[in-house]
Amino acid sequence: MLNSITDGLLCCLMGKTTNAVGPLDSVESSNGYSFMEVKPGRILRIRHSTPNRPTLEGPEETQPGGPERGTVHCKRKITVYRNGQLVIENLGDAVRSEILHCQNSSGEPNSTVELELSDVAGQAPAQGPASTPGCSTREAAAGPGKRRKRKPKKVVNIDCKKQITSCKGTHSDVVLFFIHGVGGSLDIWKEQLDFFTKLGYEVVAPDLAGHGCSSAPQIAAAYTFYALAEDMRAVFKRYAKKRNILIGHSYGVSFCTFLAHEYPDLVHKVIMINGGGPTALEPSLCSIFNMPTCVLHCLSPCLAWSFLKAGFARQGAKEKQLLKEGNAFNVSSFVLRAMMSGQYWPEGDEVYHAELAVPVLLVHGMHDKFVPVEEDQRMAEILLIAFLKVIDEGSHMVMMECPETVNTLLHEFVLWEPETPAGDVQEEKK
Repeated sequence: MLNSITDGLLCCLMGKTTNAVGPLDSVESSNGYSFMEVKPGRILRIRHSTPNRPTLEGPEETQPGGPERGTVHCKRKITVYRNGQLVIENLGDAVRSEILHCQNSSGEPNSTVELELSDVAGQAPAQGPASTPGCSTREAAAGPGKRRKRKPKKVVNIDCKKQITSCKGTHSDVVLFFIHGVGGSLDIWKEQLDFFTKLGYEVVAPDLAGHGCSSAPQIAAAYTFYALAEDMRAVFKRYAKKRNILIGHSYGVSFCTFLAHEYPDLVHKVIMINGGGPTALEPSLCSIFNMPTCVLHCLSPCLAWSFLKAGFARQGAKEKQLLKEGNAFNVSSFVLRAMMSGQYWPEGDEVYHAELAVPVLLVHGMHDKFVPVEEDQRMAEILLIAFLKVIDEGSHMVMMECPETVNTLLHEFVLWEPETPAGDVQEEKK
């Protein structure tokens, strides 16, 4: 009871209510939570856990393999034609891992999703299913016959080397960032934050503006994609180290993609949980959230309850307890409406995602009623280094429904690094 009163007072003091709050210096607390003022009066609650590591007198121990360990040559040509056709040519190293191959609904392993081959630079496509290695496209050939050479609308060339290494909790240069989606809070990550903290990882999880215990400005412009993305940029710049891993859920995946695109040298890996396809964000004109505010306010409790129920595959004892507690879901009707209406991000299209050279793990709950599995499959097709994992027992809130499975999967990916070819190993030994 005392803890509930204390938590309530703290949330009210730091901006959980819809009232405006004044400027505040960053406040650190002993329970792992802090409050960061990203802009005057715009305060975010953040859970920041730093493990107690012994101070090393000498340089930190490095793993065997030398500086070339886990190095992948990311080389890709992206061509966009005026008819909307997207042609992707992968010219660098192919990255695969047995433990991270995508699985179908039966649990049987599939090969990583590949794109179909079409004519490149106006040439006729190859006959049959066989294709030129490394060349792919979103659109198959329209028919036989000669084609005139088309002039591309846009050509993007990616040519860089990425060193993808295993990240352990004992490594002091690794930070894990967790970003939630619409209507949630950092509390949806409780199981993951506790799991990785116990393993010695430094973790950072913010409440988005208007969510959890962060301040809730009463202006719709405070909840646009760009406003929230700048908040996440400020949080990232403050806590980022040499190797940073971004974990996003639903709408939070877009902010992870934004940060990975803005800071390619600092973002080491990305994990996308039920994030959907690589499409630009546009608010739906027929969305229920475009109702008048007075109507939405009356329906808000019903909408929130329906949303939560739809987020879980089953309504067992554990799911009912999560719904009853409601700690992770507490957002006003105004914030809910502004968040949905502010999802405008035209830059985040397929080309934007195809430009990413960071390894990505896609996690999908098979019973997700909001994001079809086909959208995550399409994301896997577009991304350069991507692995898709489908969890049969989960749905949209898979990290709350199946925490053990998700934690294990995330940890495997955090520790994963590409295998060094035998020839490269021999060269290093020489």
